[in-house]
Amino acid sequence: MNFSNIFVIICCAGIFISILIEQFLNAHQFLFRKKYGHDIPEELKEFISQEDIKRMCDYKNEQYKLYVPEFFVTTALSVTLLFSGFYPLLFNFFWNVTQNIYATTLLFSLLGAIPASIVSLPFELYSEFVIEKKFGFSTTTLKLWIIDSIKSFIIGMLISALLLVAMTVVFEHIEMWWAPLATVYVAFSLLFSFLYPRVVAPLFNKFTPLEDGELKSKVSDFMAKTGFNASEIFVMDASKRSKHSNAYFTGFGKTKRVVLYDTLVNQLTVDELGAVLAHELGHFKKKHIMKRFAVVLPLVYVLLFAMSLLIDHAPLYEGFGFSTSSDMFPHMKFIGLFLLGKVFGNFGILTSVVGNYFSRKHEYEADAFAKKLCGNGEDLSNALVKLNKENKSEVRISKLYSAFTYSHPTLLERLDALRKNSAQ
Repeated sequence: MNFSNIFVIICCAGIFISILIEQFLNAHQFLFRKKYGHDIPEELKEFISQEDIKRMCDYKNEQYKLYVPEFFVTTALSVTLLFSGFYPLLFNFFWNVTQNIYATTLLFSLLGAIPASIVSLPFELYSEFVIEKKFGFSTTTLKLWIIDSIKSFIIGMLISALLLVAMTVVFEHIEMWWAPLATVYVAFSLLFSFLYPRVVAPLFNKFTPLEDGELKSKVSDFMAKTGFNASEIFVMDASKRSKHSNAYFTGFGKTKRVVLYDTLVNQLTVDELGAVLAHELGHFKKKHIMKRFAVVLPLVYVLLFAMSLLIDHAPLYEGFGFSTSSDMFPHMKFIGLFLLGKVFGNFGILTSVVGNYFSRKHEYEADAFAKKLCGNGEDLSNALVKLNKENKSEVRISKLYSAFTYSHPTLLERLDALRKNSAQ
């Protein structure tokens, strides 16, 4: 390992910055919670009791106490694997055995991910079967958890294999590979959006068409007013795993569908459910998904183009212990992408502030749209308060912590906006 190598220096700087910022932010919010977290805001006193707020704080404190050792253990493993020569050893072994870049790519990706999966396993189990059970959220069984894990592993391997093979084909046969690879990635993402609601999601949950009644009539009316054509409105049996609640739209074209967690249906009134879905329709009507896609699509091409300028530099590989012998080097582009992800990936936390800012802006716009569609802001406000309470989400959140980690405005910010802003 050459610690005077520029790529290694940048990587180490990114790791240091990431650790410093993440630990500072989470410790800052923990101390903020201890100081202000048990205070009930005036506007919530009729909805949330002192016992409710205590349970919310206890839940977040338990998560924080697990987060700290998990973060340092997984970070230590990642750094050790990167700087110990593990990855060059793995790549050289599979290349020498197979002399085939397709097999080497697949085996390297699979075996390279195993250590992190093993180390993360006890933390995942503790979170699911201790913390989530303790606070009344988890309803899953160990058997169901294992079955879900096996399904997720198989699906993940199939998807990864398809992408890796496609990537290797592009690398091996196209000199100006960055644009075709970006196109493959975008096309695959769209294809997965098409297949997920029809093929993948039903492997994990049962989706039952929403029965005729007041709720279906209200949702159908809202969809008609906004021009949202969905194939069906479904209720998902989320309660067999967790009591956390949610609602979402998925798919595109004729595969679009509205999905309500059964927990959500049980927690909210018809008007409140209608307001939640009106918010989601606001994202559709304001074209938020298309706007995000319009940003992400060129960004994928720009990032891969930037990587193409660095990927043939031997120092990138040599700095992390990879051989750049003439017979092997032309086949190592996927290793180059892997290393560039390690070198620059930790700086992502610095850009999260920008992404979160625009995401929160879209949430405010969707809330305002829901207020207009429902004719009032009370239904959405009541729904947000109930969901916050049921999910034991924090009420008082540091602005600094929120800026880096919250893609949605806080509960108090959303309630304030709904109360002050006129319908748009």
